[in-house]
Amino acid sequence: MKIPCITEESLYRPEARRWRERMSLLEPLGDVVVVLPCSMRKPYSQSKSHSIFMKATKGYQEAILTSPFGVCPREMERTYPIQAYDTSTTGDWSHEEIKVTGECLKDYIGDKEVIAHVSGGYREVCEEYLPDAIYTCEDGRPTSWESMDKLKNALKGYNKVSWKERRLHALRSIARYQFNTPDADALIPDGSKVVGRFSKRILQNKEQIATLLFDNGFYSLNLRGGEILRDVGVKWVEIDFDLKTSTVFAPGVLDADPGIVPKDEVVVLRKGEVMGVGKAVLNGGEMKRSGNGVAVKLRHRKK
Repeated sequence: MKIPCITEESLYRPEARRWRERMSLLEPLGDVVVVLPCSMRKPYSQSKSHSIFMKATKGYQEAILTSPFGVCPREMERTYPIQAYDTSTTGDWSHEEIKVTGECLKDYIGDKEVIAHVSGGYREVCEEYLPDAIYTCEDGRPTSWESMDKLKNALKGYNKVSWKERRLHALRSIARYQFNTPDADALIPDGSKVVGRFSKRILQNKEQIATLLFDNGFYSLNLRGGEILRDVGVKWVEIDFDLKTSTVFAPGVLDADPGIVPKDEVVVLRKGEVMGVGKAVLNGGEMKRSGNGVAVKLRHRKK
């Protein structure tokens, strides 16, 4: 589903606010961050401009500057809602866009060194919030031969990050965003195996933990993933009855994580034991208060 972001008020859409807030959970990888402009086409890597950028930036941390979402690390570009928003890319930024986006970018970058391959409004953001950045686009055209040569030369002073490190970092970054905690790294243990071309299955010791879905970039948990999520202590629903069907009704909910929102991936517990995993229909508070209705639709349940 496309998310239209046409006016400045889009900065305060719930999806955009949640995205910017959760970027503080993510950490750039490597010694340098390359800041790039966004593109009309999503995911960005399928656009003409980013196909050019990526020939130079492969092996380095990339952060894509965009309004109204602030910043998108390359590894997050297929995750909802960043893969579904629709906005103009004129390069002209309002004062409010510069402020909101700049604060998000600065928070994400931290103390990393920065190469800013940007122009126009994107550069205004970087100049105001990243005063020590190195700029590699001097002619206003990031994809020009001159700009790309300058970017390649600037990157020669930094070490690349291995493919294995980048893949593990990407999988854990998505988990952090989805479950709103750095502790969600536990869902992607060291030594995990990733299988699949589109939707990717996450395996450990031949047991499936979750599936990273191609259509929205989120994890769909298996029971083993539910056990890890229980130990992390987020997105849990406590019930007081034996599950006989794949539906959890609100009257049977004893307690629930107040951070749950509809469509969240959750783990259903009874006396601390994992009974099932699935999608929330209500938020955590509604699950506790409601006297009727469906609270969770299960995908897997213990039989």
